[in-house]
Amino acid sequence: MSAADEVLDVVDRDDRVTGRAPRGEVYARGLIHRCVFVRARDAAGRIFVHRRTATKLVFPAHYDMFVGGVLGAGEDYAGAALREAEEELGVRGLPQPEPLFKFLYEGPGGAWWSYVHEVRCELPVDPQPSEVAWHAWLPREELARRVAEGAWPWVPDGLEAYRRLEAYRARRPSGA
Repeated sequence: MSAADEVLDVVDRDDRVTGRAPRGEVYARGLIHRCVFVRARDAAGRIFVHRRTATKLVFPAHYDMFVGGVLGAGEDYAGAALREAEEELGVRGLPQPEPLFKFLYEGPGGAWWSYVHEVRCELPVDPQPSEVAWHAWLPREELARRVAEGAWPWVPDGLEAYRRLEAYRARRPSGA
């Protein structure tokens, strides 16, 4: 089965399921669906950053500071966060990613409910070649510099999640 044939839940602006459709149809018709973003940090606190493969359906060859993806039909956010993190990082045995916040992304590529999570990954990673063309662990300051420079083409939804996560962290007393 191709990625375009995977069946997704279609949801409304309140994140209530209203139906199901193949991913290709969801994208073509601009239907709202669900997605998870997982920021992976290593033992040193560095953030996993990668460039998506040129064969991805959405934002091919763009950089991202999250792993994640769409939820399959009937899948919950927590299950999808762990599944996607383990798949994209190429590991097994990650702790359950910590849920942080949810927002409705509306921008280039469409609209989807996006649940941002974070996980600590101390395992050696072996990213899926079908998903990840390049990767590195970057210190938070270097990631912030690369985002500010604008030289790398970032996935727009990941960039929005990154900005919201930075604002979320700034509001917390520890800023962590």
